[in-house]
Parts: sequence; structure tokens; C-alpha cells
Amino acid sequence: MAKITYIEHNGTEHVVDVPNGLTVMEGARDNNIPGIEADCGGACACSTCHVYVHPDWVEKLPEIDPMEEDMLEFAYNPDPKRSRLTCQLKISDALDGLVVQMPEKQI
Repeated sequence: MAKITYIEHNGTEHVVDVPNGLTVMEGARDNNIPGIEADCGGACACSTCHVYVHPDWVEKLPEIDPMEEDMLEFAYNPDPKRSRLTCQLKISDALDGLVVQMPEKQI
């Protein structure tokens, strides 16, 4: 299990425990975290679960695969270094303490 901090665009923080094996997106969905819409349900077919990863975590996450990279082109105001799709980040003990911030909107 990992403790994940989701920060809304307005600065409101939500700290939740997410079981291993789920994704960061599923953790937001299951805990009613606003700001992650996840329209495609985690199929990496949209960009509505886009977040900005805290700078301390950028290098600790798995590399972005080409499909995620393509979908990030459709995200609202993507950051080439910090943007990730939460449906592609699988929870493990290694993600304990991860901090992500939602963009102003999802498109």
C-alpha cells in the first residue's frame, strides 16, 4: 500500500492510502478525489487523468511509454518533465509518498 497525496488545482490536498496493484488514477476514483476524470477508465485512450508529478518524484517513476507520451499531447497544458497520466502509474510500495497535482482542467 502507498500513501498518495493528490493536490487539486486550488491547493486542496487529499492524502489517501492506495492498495498495491491499483493505479494512481484508480486511487483517485475510489476515494472521490476531484480533478481526475478518467473518461476512458484507464485504457490510456484519453488525457483526462493528467497530473503534474512533484519534482522530487519525476526521476523515481517508470519511464513514459510511447502510448502515454502520445496521449499527453492532448492534455491541458502538459509539462514535458512533470506531466504523467495517472492510469499508467501502478501502485507499489515504491510509490509510497508520491505527490501529484491536478491541472486547472482536464480535456
